Amino acid sequence: MFMVAVARPRFDVNGVELFSGKIGIFPFVVKELTKRNSKNRTTGTIETKPILSVTKDITRACLIEKVLPAIRSVWPASMSNAPIFIQQDNARPHIGVNDLEFMEAAQRDGFDIKLCFQPPNSLDLNVLDLGFFRAIQSLQYQNAPSNVDELVEVVEKSFNEMKIERLNHVFLTLQCCMNEVMKDSGGNNYKVPHMNKERIERENDLPLQVRCDVDVVNQALTLLQK
Repeated sequence: MFMVAVARPRFDVNGVELFSGKIGIFPFVVKELTKRNSKNRTTGTIETKPILSVTKDITRACLIEKVLPAIRSVWPASMSNAPIFIQQDNARPHIGVNDLEFMEAAQRDGFDIKLCFQPPNSLDLNVLDLGFFRAIQSLQYQNAPSNVDELVEVVEKSFNEMKIERLNHVFLTLQCCMNEVMKDSGGNNYKVPHMNKERIERENDLPLQVRCDVDVVNQALTLLQK
């Protein structure tokens, strides 16, 4: 299991990358000394093993010790004053948004980092599930790891090789899905829309934001007020 953190890439007016959006990918593994000899290793060799049961404590430690430092190290200085929201899905091992230990760590060094949860029953509102995981998985499948260390190396390599244009496309698809959710009155009875983003990008006409009809917004606001 891995914890992955990404954000929307940023480009200047000429399309030059300012921020890749790749914050980090963190495997849930431990290093242990082998207790007996085998044909592959001798006693006392350091072996990488997967953490089979990821708990809230393990999740909290990963967020505080790995994700938060990674955000601080790569986050553009021009956006450091704005609040940063880390969206978690609704898996049980994830910590609450008011977790005191996390909140204390998240406010250090002038950053304002908060937790929030993905809306329930809304898989298309998670950029990782929406397309990013499939993209790095396709790169991973080009290799054949034989142990945990090789698997971690291949997955991290795939993460690093993932084109930021693809990540940017996924965030645009996320906006399209948000639009469809509002059209469906908060439901998920729709097909993920396609924009032909690759073609539009070749024509240098890829939008930063997906246009949303004002009537759709007003309909959603009326529904929320009921």
